[in-house]
Amino acid sequence: MDVCLSYSYNMDDEIAKFIRRVNPPRVVIDNEVCKDVTVIKVDSANKHGILLEVVQVLTELNLTIKKAYISSDGGWFMDVFNVTDQDGNKVTDEIVLDYIRKSLGPDESTCFSPSMRSTIGVKQSVDYTVIELTGTDRPGLLSELCAVLMDLQCNVVNAEIWTHRAKAAAVLQVTDEETCSAITDPERLSKIRKLLGYVLTGGSSGRRFREPKTTVSSALDDTHTDRKLHQLMFADRDYDEWENNVDDEDKCGRVVPDVDVSNLHDLDYSIVMIKCKDRPKLLFDTVFTLTDMKYVVSHASIDAEGPEAYQEYYIRHTDGSPVKSEAERQRVIKCLKAAIQRRVSEGLKLELCTSDRVGLLSDVTRIFRENSLTVTRAEVKTKGDKALNTFYVRDASGYQVDAKTIESIRQVIGQTILQVKGGNTDAKPSPQDSPTGFLFGVFKSRSFVNFGLIRS
Repeated sequence: MDVCLSYSYNMDDEIAKFIRRVNPPRVVIDNEVCKDVTVIKVDSANKHGILLEVVQVLTELNLTIKKAYISSDGGWFMDVFNVTDQDGNKVTDEIVLDYIRKSLGPDESTCFSPSMRSTIGVKQSVDYTVIELTGTDRPGLLSELCAVLMDLQCNVVNAEIWTHRAKAAAVLQVTDEETCSAITDPERLSKIRKLLGYVLTGGSSGRRFREPKTTVSSALDDTHTDRKLHQLMFADRDYDEWENNVDDEDKCGRVVPDVDVSNLHDLDYSIVMIKCKDRPKLLFDTVFTLTDMKYVVSHASIDAEGPEAYQEYYIRHTDGSPVKSEAERQRVIKCLKAAIQRRVSEGLKLELCTSDRVGLLSDVTRIFRENSLTVTRAEVKTKGDKALNTFYVRDASGYQVDAKTIESIRQVIGQTILQVKGGNTDAKPSPQDSPTGFLFGVFKSRSFVNFGLIRS
């Protein structure tokens, strides 16, 4: 019996591959049909996850999806996206357009292979070591993690950090300080895992918090960073914090998205309705969540032309059934709300641009910590010899960030190096300011005691 089933599955897989070869994906980009947007049409043989692959490509190019019409019922997949660039204009850059054609076209090498791991993991790539972190959020956590990495002679090349409802998740790409390459020594990797795990558990107290799980893996994992952060948060069950009867605002004052799930019994679909404030990557976050929860989007309509986004999905589980129970319905609602809120940027946005150096991130986050600021979200990038970092910060006590505090921090780091984006703080550069005003030699000690990581 097992042999027959295996044979059947293999035949289905071969038939699906044959259909894709006979009917390769077709991508049409039209800049003439609409006045203000670029229209991208994608036709392809259908397969689970193809919608997410298309949305991810558009998201990675920082394109804004104004409208979308999606139909993938049966064996064929047809999408229409109305997109603009970050400035709200049509996409006319031929390099970008050619990338879209090649990424979404016949070449199947662009397919993704997501995986789930709720751990602190350490993995090697050719150029850097990837560190995944999950734990309980608290003021100063990022500063402590960066201090440990600097003490271990690790340089943070790229990183993305999310916090949501007392949870924290991060994906960091680090290199050896001396060789500027990946760290491969098993003993050193074990030490990194152990010390970072110590930091993550150091602030936990009471029954509410759980110790993070820790594992070490040498396997390569090319999972998209945003997908991995969603998976880490999901695995840490941040969605369990949502109550079924939440008010219009959550405990941090953020507007809670309006999400509803109902069944169309005659057609065996479940309808997911989402209404919330629009923001970049919103469509990616919702599509990823449905896909990762093993739901298939058969039809969808997206409208984000105004300040609010409206999303309507007709879904079935991968086994072909609609949502089966009230408990499952509530779980879908909670998971979608959590996925939408994870990327909501709580706090004042600060952008740092300066020459990269070892320990830069540790020094900057320590300055934030010493001024009673906590980082709610961060994106760290290194391009060539430049560090391009974005931080969202708030007062560690929960109050609005004080303008004098930000001005004091900018005077230490450098007025032209650290810029305030948005919010009520509008600090102007002082006449004495210098583009190289950052105090490079201010932090010379690397002991754990001096960084406050050893608690008495």
